[in-house]
Amino acid sequence: MKLIKVAAAALNQTPFAWAHNQANCVEAIRRARADGVTILCLPEMAITGYGCEDAFFSPGLQETAFQILEAIAPETRGMVVCVGLPVYHEKALYNCGALLVDGSIIGFVAKRFLAGDGIHYEPRWFKEWPAAERDVLERAGTDEVRKWPIGDLVFDIGGIRVGFEICEDAWVANRPGADLALRGVDVILNPSASHFAFGKFAVRQRFVVEGSRAFGVAYLYANLLGNEAGRVIYDGGGLIASGGELCARGRRFSFQELELATAVVDVEANRREQARRASNRPRHDTEDGVVEIPFAWPALKPVAPPVIAKTWEDVELERLKHEEFVRAEAIGLWDYMRKSRSNGYVVSISGGADSAACAVLVAMSLEIAVQELGVDGVLARAPNVPGLREALVAGDLKRAVRAILLCAYQATANSGDVTRNAARAVADAIGAEMHVLDVEPLRATYVSIVEKSLGRPLTWEHDDVALQNIQARVRAPSIWMFANLRGALLLTTSNRSEAAVGYATMDGDTAGGLAPLGGIDKTYLRSWLRFMETTGPTGLHAIPALVAINAQQPTAELRPPGASQTDEGDLMPYDVLEAIEDAAIRDKRVPLEVLLEIQPRFPQHGAKDLAIWIERFFKLFCRNQWKRERLAPSFHLDDKNLDPRSWCRFPILSGNYDRELAELRAYVATLS
Repeated sequence: MKLIKVAAAALNQTPFAWAHNQANCVEAIRRARADGVTILCLPEMAITGYGCEDAFFSPGLQETAFQILEAIAPETRGMVVCVGLPVYHEKALYNCGALLVDGSIIGFVAKRFLAGDGIHYEPRWFKEWPAAERDVLERAGTDEVRKWPIGDLVFDIGGIRVGFEICEDAWVANRPGADLALRGVDVILNPSASHFAFGKFAVRQRFVVEGSRAFGVAYLYANLLGNEAGRVIYDGGGLIASGGELCARGRRFSFQELELATAVVDVEANRREQARRASNRPRHDTEDGVVEIPFAWPALKPVAPPVIAKTWEDVELERLKHEEFVRAEAIGLWDYMRKSRSNGYVVSISGGADSAACAVLVAMSLEIAVQELGVDGVLARAPNVPGLREALVAGDLKRAVRAILLCAYQATANSGDVTRNAARAVADAIGAEMHVLDVEPLRATYVSIVEKSLGRPLTWEHDDVALQNIQARVRAPSIWMFANLRGALLLTTSNRSEAAVGYATMDGDTAGGLAPLGGIDKTYLRSWLRFMETTGPTGLHAIPALVAINAQQPTAELRPPGASQTDEGDLMPYDVLEAIEDAAIRDKRVPLEVLLEIQPRFPQHGAKDLAIWIERFFKLFCRNQWKRERLAPSFHLDDKNLDPRSWCRFPILSGNYDRELAELRAYVATLS
């Protein structure tokens, strides 16, 4: 047997928050050492943070990152530690994993495959390192030029061979692990910054476990944790696998600064398994690019096989998505609040699904924080929120929610008792501070001013959109004022379905600094709210007061009550809208292709109705790109995001699909 105790860390880092990031790295090393760990993998870009964007080009950032690496190195005595950072070499910047052994920097492995799709923009900043190339990194020291190997390297550390796959390297078909296996590697380290998306963790777990089996190695996967830079949420969830078996699975969505997943792996068992495989054909030039370092591995005794405890993750798929959603949003909101140094959140609560969901998520965020961090931990991270300390010390969670969340229902003449009562019921259920404002006099004043200027009355027959929008816009100054008075963040409540078709009033209900629902469609959101009404997340609770929200048809409530306005009446059925969006925007299909694709899914709707809705969608999508350019930042939660700054780029001005829509109309005409 050759037993080694290994660990994969999840760290909650922040772009170029130097002292914080260094402290997390050092604390992870110290905790791992105290637990008897010899090999520790820290995440990708652990020193700088992954989300530095164009600041990566700053020579000052690059220099500081290297200085911190040198400061961390002495902490690794008696250990093997991987740390991620950007490295400048010969007029290019590389995404690197630095290997530290027994207190010294040994070398740098550069990432071979860069992520350039979706939210990723790595080719803007970094260069891919070619396979099988090695070089020498030189840096001027006080007395001499210091040199380290850099590139496609394998490290032979006291007879144990260690190689790297860095995040995207493991997601491609020709992943480097296959070559590392032929070069006799025993342990693969994967420092990653892999953002959360629904269903993604299962994919990660598969390639870690399968990689360990196919390559005959122990595989360590480390990841970032929390809301690092604003839009992207990292779920942590460090993984360790060996010989095709999952040995350890770290917690996801933890509110702690760091989490360690640890396991004891048997290197010799993996070697024997590879030797038994007739298909294993090791290379005989394996000494090329091997860096040898003497190291004394501690002797370990066998331990009981790992037992991975069941958690909220081990539920049926439909419920898992609901669980992931609330936990991703919770850590996203919690980190956004504390990293922006804000005193909580403000929500303009309308009595509808979106604003109710935002309020509930803020309350859930604080409740989970208290569960995980305790009173002292919460106060250490949110020290300046007035009233929070007293409420938490008294054990009054609702009062604590009141300290960080203010809601205001702003009524016009078209607002009804149903939405007013629903808004109050939800606010009372979660403990939010609640205000009811009458903004009808403001609306009437604006209308009167414009009528006098135009010299004519404004009517619903001729001025429908303007009269709707002014109601939304007069609500913005009051809610912004509440946010300013509190030093809090104003949440805008728009969802992705509304963003797709511009069903939102700019400078009205879009007012705010963060859109937590901007990546979620309306159909899923309503499903989640029903889950929250009746069941609630594991270890938390349901909120029965949401029945008042879930019983309603979504409505902007901006036309007179007699108009019986509903969102779906203005637009189309939400499930159809989201199917069109998926086909048109995610899958890049033209209008006729969209019709042919969705027709079998909606047999209850005729082709003519579907065609009308498809044309409406494409026209509204093109017309409202300027709105999406101005929407508040949203959390990335799946592969359907419409955020033009991080996922879906689209021209503000375009041909509006005129030719393609004409083809759609011509096809439908043949069906008559």
